[in-house]
Amino acid sequence: MLDRRQFLGTGALSLGGLTAGCTSVGRPIVKAFQDVAGITPSPAPSANPLLDNLQERTFLYFWDTTDPVRGLALDRWPTPSFSSIAAVGFALTAYPIGVVNGWITREQARARTLATLEFFAAAPMGPEPTGNSGYKGFFYHFLGVTKGQRFARAELSTIDTALMLAGMLFAQSWFDADHPGEQRIRALADQIYGAVDWAWITPRAPFLSMGWHPESGFIPSDWNIYNEGMLMYLLALGSPTHPLPPSTWGALTEKFEPSWRGDHLHYPPMFVHQYSHVWVDFRGIRDPYIATKDIDYFENSKRATVAQRDYAIANAGGFAGYGPDVWGLTACDGPGDFKATLAGRPREFFSYSERGPGARDDGTLAPTAAAGSIVFAPDIVIPAITAMHDRYGKGIFGKYGFFDAFNPTLTEMGEPLKHGRIVPGVGWVDVDYLGIDQGPIVAMIENWRTGMVWNTMRKNPHIRRGLDRAGFTGGWLARVP
Repeated sequence: MLDRRQFLGTGALSLGGLTAGCTSVGRPIVKAFQDVAGITPSPAPSANPLLDNLQERTFLYFWDTTDPVRGLALDRWPTPSFSSIAAVGFALTAYPIGVVNGWITREQARARTLATLEFFAAAPMGPEPTGNSGYKGFFYHFLGVTKGQRFARAELSTIDTALMLAGMLFAQSWFDADHPGEQRIRALADQIYGAVDWAWITPRAPFLSMGWHPESGFIPSDWNIYNEGMLMYLLALGSPTHPLPPSTWGALTEKFEPSWRGDHLHYPPMFVHQYSHVWVDFRGIRDPYIATKDIDYFENSKRATVAQRDYAIANAGGFAGYGPDVWGLTACDGPGDFKATLAGRPREFFSYSERGPGARDDGTLAPTAAAGSIVFAPDIVIPAITAMHDRYGKGIFGKYGFFDAFNPTLTEMGEPLKHGRIVPGVGWVDVDYLGIDQGPIVAMIENWRTGMVWNTMRKNPHIRRGLDRAGFTGGWLARVP
């Protein structure tokens, strides 16, 4: 069989190959390859070649850098890295997106997905601090790439396990054929999901602890405010084996009210408003809490997206680049932890950190904050993607799309940087791509275009059960799956 990379090559992945009016990277070439190989042709390119290009490059991050034997997706690349189980969930979601766009075949996606689930289903579990990948059905946040076992002193992570499970349940519903491999995927997804003992990790019931360490026990903080944990609670409620009681959701949303600011639930970094929405279509469905606000959670995230842009327009911090078409703050890499005086103004910078309006802001922008919000407000997100690419692309856009973060305010350094680089005419630019920031880009572009991830997850009985037990009603939930 012909190797697709013979057609893509390094030239097709260069930034210089993207010009106005051309199609996305590799699309015409892959189409020719598909015709030769007898594969079903990919959909026609969209009206926006930059989005085509960005989505495919971001997909390739997962396809190229993930271990095909164990399915261990990297936390970051090209800096040598451990695996992130949350990135595994995003990778599992990306593979079928690659199929429907013609970038890989269903056979390739099935083989990679099956290998991933086989590994996690058989991974060693136990309370010992070494030699295991998880315990009580949960997995460690970071796994070593050689054996897939706990990396250093990583925590047993509730939220990261949930993000991985979301990708597995998406695969369960998407691979719906009678092929033995797809039957096996569906069975393994049930096995892995059913093994998670949600009730065990509620030392301060009804809330889920943020995690557990074999050395010290439960982390003394819970998921008990408005944040990305909504998806996790839906999975915990929907469990067929170890569910949390339905009353848990009401107890959780009682904690949401302090986060209500103006016209929406506020949390500074944008990823909080994105992650649950990657897999769950909240349009038109409401729980008792959000019904009191006369909106749904999708509209809430839309308002949070607009608020981010408004914050950049106001630009109270006087950061370079901020404006109506360049905005987006979330958890991301940063230039480092130091202070500097720039243009006569003292500044403080940070390394990897949560960033957002009303919280930590050092002028570091993350393209995923805008691009991963395309479903909520395409009218302001598409111009942002375009402006960031056109204005800063020579420094921030590469083989796998946008690098994780950049900072136009930091244009020079008196000492050598410990992370990233200074690009003339751009400012500080990260050298890495991060799996948990790449994932929302590829998935949300697909949801915006076709609703594929949402439509697939609407059929998943576990997701529907969780939403029902949480008290969601209306919209697509009222229809038979």
